[in-house]
Amino acid sequence: MTTQTTRARSAGATHVGRPGFAWAIPATVFFALFAIAPLIMVAVLSFMSWNGLGSPAFVGLDNWTRVFDDPVMIESIWLSLLLTVLGVALQTPLSILLGVWAAGRQRNRAVLSAIYFVPLLLSSTAVSVLWRGLLDPNFGVPSEITWLFGDGNLFGEQATAIGVLAFVSTWQFTPFHTLLYQGAARAIPPVLHQAAEIDGAGRYRRFFHITLPQLRNAVITSTILMVVGGLTTFETVLILTQGGPGTDTTITAFYMYQKAFKGFDFGAGAAIALVLVAAATVVSLIVVRVSGYDKMRSAMEGL
Repeated sequence: MTTQTTRARSAGATHVGRPGFAWAIPATVFFALFAIAPLIMVAVLSFMSWNGLGSPAFVGLDNWTRVFDDPVMIESIWLSLLLTVLGVALQTPLSILLGVWAAGRQRNRAVLSAIYFVPLLLSSTAVSVLWRGLLDPNFGVPSEITWLFGDGNLFGEQATAIGVLAFVSTWQFTPFHTLLYQGAARAIPPVLHQAAEIDGAGRYRRFFHITLPQLRNAVITSTILMVVGGLTTFETVLILTQGGPGTDTTITAFYMYQKAFKGFDFGAGAAIALVLVAAATVVSLIVVRVSGYDKMRSAMEGL
């Protein structure tokens, strides 16, 4: 009798502790209203001609044809991919090293980490305005250190302008990804490092053979966030370069802004927005597929 009562209570506890579908309704409604519905509206608008006034007129594939026949649009896609690749290549190793360091017990670690995470408190607009002033060719740092920066106009050539954009993005967003790696590094069981140390493994060997493999999921998550953030960068380009010189830093998100809100061609802007959504989705899926995260997750669910 006692055994049956215990089993019944256990079953009841399990049933109560398992969340039902009703718990997902608020999030589902929120996502549908603020993500799915606007995306559908943008998709419909991409087949319309609308200047912001009057009623939209259906034009079929005209917007899509004009967008992909525009050489500036094609160049903007490559520039967006270039900035995304540079962001991943620069931020990933820095974030991993700083995150692993911040997860340790070094002296003054907490104070230094707090100072380093200050950029997380600033908006992209504030960061862009800050660096625009610091790198101003007339009154900024480059004008004082001519032996290093030449004429000081870092925004006058494509290579240096792209370098500035990559540097500012790295300065601003590396602390965020560092937090991800810091949490992941602290979740690594200490017994793994202790066993490796007993076996004679040094600090660098433990880092490459224990820490990095254990950070795999964090690397995938961080990379996907970097990809999406890199493809949708807007404020930094708007304030620092305004797409110049010429169209040398006109990335896709900024080109969408120019088409829709400066050229009042909202149909073409909507088509460009859908291209951005598709690109971010495809690249994210490729990252997940190449990393083998989906297979690893399926194997863990089957245990």
